[in-house]
Amino acid sequence: MVESAELFREAEVPLPSNLIILLSISCGMTAANLYYCQPLLQEMSNALHLSSRQIGIVPALTQFGYAAGLLLFIPLGDRLPRKQLVLSLLLLEIISLLAACFSSSLALLAAASLTIGTFTVVPQILVPYAAQASPPKLRGATIGKIQSGLLVGILVSRSLSGYVGEHYSWRAMFGLAAAGTLLLAITLNYRLPESRGHSDLSYFKLLKSVWTFLKSHAELQVSCLTGASLFACFSVFWATLSFLLNTPAYHLGPEATGLFGLVGLAGALAAPFAGKLAHSRGPRFMVGVMLIMVLLAYAIYYFAGYSIMGLVAGVILMDLGVQAGHISNQTRIFAIAPSASSRINTAYMVSYFLGGSIGALLGTYAWSVGRWHAVCLTGLGFVLIGLASHLMVGNKRE
Repeated sequence: MVESAELFREAEVPLPSNLIILLSISCGMTAANLYYCQPLLQEMSNALHLSSRQIGIVPALTQFGYAAGLLLFIPLGDRLPRKQLVLSLLLLEIISLLAACFSSSLALLAAASLTIGTFTVVPQILVPYAAQASPPKLRGATIGKIQSGLLVGILVSRSLSGYVGEHYSWRAMFGLAAAGTLLLAITLNYRLPESRGHSDLSYFKLLKSVWTFLKSHAELQVSCLTGASLFACFSVFWATLSFLLNTPAYHLGPEATGLFGLVGLAGALAAPFAGKLAHSRGPRFMVGVMLIMVLLAYAIYYFAGYSIMGLVAGVILMDLGVQAGHISNQTRIFAIAPSASSRINTAYMVSYFLGGSIGALLGTYAWSVGRWHAVCLTGLGFVLIGLASHLMVGNKRE
């Protein structure tokens, strides 16, 4: 690989605070596009006369598309100017959101969902840009601020989507998302600094190196499996919550479904403390604890899922477990080869969102055949897969 010495020179001047804010908002707004569909599944199902099993394809394809986009586009950040890459992806994202807005059949909605996920990988381009452009002593703080915007975007997206779906329509939400993405693209066109690619390695060799790292490092393999299992558990719940809340036990609409995103804020905001604990107790220890926490969440869902308090308690535990487990896994994999963190993160994140896609698909299938208890058993199955994967490293010290 041929690297540009100029681009790899350590940054000495901190990123301007207004640029950090812009990057944080950009990550939050783009990541939100992945999750707008989740509180709206029941409404989309009713409007297009689809079964719960059929509409389950929508969140599954969105997550699968994101995994594909991570693999296909993130390595290009090492070769192409990041600004042009970001703007191109945002333009394709706008087209995809409009396609979803005007979809009149499952086939059209499924295709739009796949491309929405594929082109929503902008945060995974902006975060490495911010890390590279920050002085080493401020790099962690800068990334933390930007990741906070990403997290808030994910959580708020469900509440916003639920409100718009309840008071307007599911189509209005996709139209609003397209308009917001257009405004973001215009802003970034004027405010995002230029940056050049720094690698002459061919595109296919970049992709091949991702697979090479995955084959060579057991810690990366186990992190991919546990991360995929955790996110599958997360998607099983969120892909079916709107169906549960629409049953006679609740009689609640998409707005209530979206509000559970804010409930998860309590658990998710506590997750960054896992980074400190991962350093003091070891990331493997933390991943094990978080898997057990998600296991407890699904036990609560199974026995108390038909009460609001049971759902609230489960959401807090699950969001904390999934977010903290994700941070601990990343702490572990970035220690493998810091100079190749982008490619290592690509392998991990592709696995992570493939797990989310499978979880969404099997979660909605479980609902169609056995309703809520089948959903809970599916989630518990993924937790057990994660625990089995976790034990693969044995007593190896990290």
